[in-house]
Amino acid sequence: MSRIKVLVVDDSAVVRQVVAALLGRDPGIEVIAAVADPILAIARMNVQWPDVIVLDIEMPRMDGITFLKKNHGRAANTGGDLLDLGREGR
Repeated sequence: MSRIKVLVVDDSAVVRQVVAALLGRDPGIEVIAAVADPILAIARMNVQWPDVIVLDIEMPRMDGITFLKKNHGRAANTGGDLLDLGREGR
């Protein structure tokens, strides 16, 4: 059985570390990278395409929504799905 490849994108080093560590405990999940912003995520995705992206919405160089809009076509071509678990009223 192949493992689910996950890319974590968050500008908080603590969040990246905690999320990657928690996901890495599951033998069915492989965290392929944990990066600080969408620019780095795009570079990483050019090397290895993830099955799942855990994505922060508010980041300095590019916000998560812009990242999704720019890469939606690429994900659609791979059969990817999008699940937004944003927090309202933040």
